Amino acid sequence: MRLSRGGKASERVRAAIQPHEPVEPTVVTVAPRPLPESPRNRFIGVKLTPRAAERQGLVVKLALKMLTAPGAATAFLNSDHPKLGGRPLDLAVASDEGLAAVEALLAAK
Repeated sequence: MRLSRGGKASERVRAAIQPHEPVEPTVVTVAPRPLPESPRNRFIGVKLTPRAAERQGLVVKLALKMLTAPGAATAFLNSDHPKLGGRPLDLAVASDEGLAAVEALLAAK
């Protein structure tokens, strides 16, 4: 198949198709990312004793059972209560007496 009668266009096409001088590949070096801290080093805070964690679970379950409105249990446990003199969750976790006081208050509701 001819592109033109004079052959000039076909020469230009051949010249355009000819491979150019090879280009050296670009080498990219990537610095490795630092490893994340181990999970043991990430924890910052106070760990609960087994008994305190048990009291926390008990008071949360009781609040969820007694206060069925959406968000009511969370609001009750995390806001200061005048009859208790503090946050019910903190008082229940701190001692068995605090847990009993929060349970009595929830039973009265």
